[in-house]
Parts: sequence; C-alpha cells; structure tokens
Amino acid sequence: MPGKHATDHQVRRYMNSRKEGYSQAAAAARAGISERTGRRFEADPILPSQQDRTRRYRTRQDPFIEVWCEELVPMLRTIPHLRATTILDELQRRHPGRYPDRLLRSLQRRVAHWRATEGPERELIFRQEHPPGRQALSDFTNGGGLAVTIAGAPFPHLLYHFWLAFSGWQYVKAICGGESFTALTESLQEALWQLGGVPCEHRTDRLSAAYRNLSSQEDEAARYAEFCQHYGMEPTRNNAGVSMRTARSRPRMGISRAALAKRSSCAGRATSLTLPPTRPSSRSLSRARTRRGAPCSRLSSPPFCRCPGTGPQTSQPPPSR
Repeated sequence: MPGKHATDHQVRRYMNSRKEGYSQAAAAARAGISERTGRRFEADPILPSQQDRTRRYRTRQDPFIEVWCEELVPMLRTIPHLRATTILDELQRRHPGRYPDRLLRSLQRRVAHWRATEGPERELIFRQEHPPGRQALSDFTNGGGLAVTIAGAPFPHLLYHFWLAFSGWQYVKAICGGESFTALTESLQEALWQLGGVPCEHRTDRLSAAYRNLSSQEDEAARYAEFCQHYGMEPTRNNAGVSMRTARSRPRMGISRAALAKRSSCAGRATSLTLPPTRPSSRSLSRARTRRGAPCSRLSSPPFCRCPGTGPQTSQPPPSR
C-alpha cells in the first residue's frame, strides 16, 4: 500500500512466490506490495526489521545556524562545560523573542555533538573492582576544622581513618601529634582487632612513617614491613602525586563534632582518643549491611598476639566476627 512500509511477512511471501515460479507482478500482488518494492527486495534481500532506519538528515532548518559559529562555539571553547540551559538563557538575553524555551532539547543535542567531535579530551576512568576482604585503606586527616576544644582551649589533632574498600566498615581514632610510625601502627592494630580480621592488602598514601619513598619497589620501612608481615598483609601505596582523598576511593567519615567533643572534653591530657567504628551515611550503611557477611568470610584471622612494640600486648584471642 502507498505510504506504508513493507513487513517481514510480506517480503517472505513475495520471495516464496518468486521461488514457486510466479512473475514479479503476480508475486507482488500476492504479497500486497508494489512491483518496484519487490524488485528492491530481490536486489537486496534484507528483511525490513533488520534494516538500519536511522535518520541521517534534517527534517527542519537548524534554528541555531545563524549564531552557532559566531556566538555559541566561542562560548563553548572558552567554557567547555557550559550547560545548554545557560547558553539558551544567554541567547534569549542577546536576541529577545528569537529562541523560545522549546528549543532547549535541540540545543542540548547540538552541544553534546560538539563536545563529542570538537570538544576537549575527556579523562579516561577505569572502574575499580574491590573483591570482599581484599583491600583496606588508611589515611590521616587534619581535624583542626572540627573546632574541638578541651577546657576551652583548642585541641589540635589528626584523625586516623581506616576503612574496608568493599563493605565500607570504618574505624577512626584521634591522634595528638603527627603522622608517625607509632600513630600509624597503633591505630591500624586497634582497627584490625576491632574488626576481628585481617585483609590481604593494606594501602596508604606515600606516608614517610611507612615508606622511604626512594624507589618504586620494595621501599617499605623496615619496621612497617615487619608489622605487615606479622599480620600477613601486603603493604601497597598510591602512585606518586596521587592522593586517596577523592570521593570515589574514600568514604566520608561521618564524625559529628558533638560526639568528638564529648569524648575529648573528658580526655584531659591524653595522647590519643579512640572513637567507635563510625557509621557511613544511610545509603552507604544499607549497602554495607548487605555486604557484611561477604568480607568477614574472606578476611584472615589475626595473629594470637599483637605486634611487639606497638601498644599494649595481650594474648587474648581477637573479638569474634
């Protein structure tokens, strides 16, 4: 029928009729298509459902053809991440009444096509996979921004932060002092014993307390290497110039100022303050609960005693998981 596309059923019936000996006119009449359509399918026997019907032509004139090269492209080159809504607002300011709001979707497509073909190169990101029980991370954060005071005096301190990459389980400890070897190992040891297990890998940034930062391989400080060997962990570090303080690789600690102030107000002159394992946000907590069983089953059991020279020694078994 004129104005209608041939269906797969019509094409199959036409081709079967031709195999049975019918002429093109008779086969086309049996299939309900024109002779011209039948000849076209004989020359290219592809079913209509298998054909590429993507439209590669415009059905109406480009509404931005007059201002695209002179005004819009310079704006995008100056600010590549400029949103289409902002560009449309600017066009409406410069040319009142010419570019209504209904043209926003057309402008968004034009801007997306320009960014894909002529825009700046985008950063290539590979999604990381964290198997359960494999990797734990440690880092220090300056806690001066929390405005914690003891007896009215400011309390300068660092926050040691430990978390599991898969489940998001976290441990935080307040440190009076710098990023020393003692602060790292004592805090890490407390985190492992509260967790009740040991991951396969422990990652930090390029801490001078753990690495000498002289070479890319086998550069661990001797005492830190012995500590990791005692717990059966593989020490790893970030590449030079790469920090762990990103939203994707490090969860928010979620420590309230009131909780920290409550614990620090009665600490007196203590050299360290231990906070309970922190809870992530409600969304992260829900995800951690669903994954809680997986990492514990993959963690190794901690040694029977703590590492010598890193805090109080004990021969009691670690807490159960």
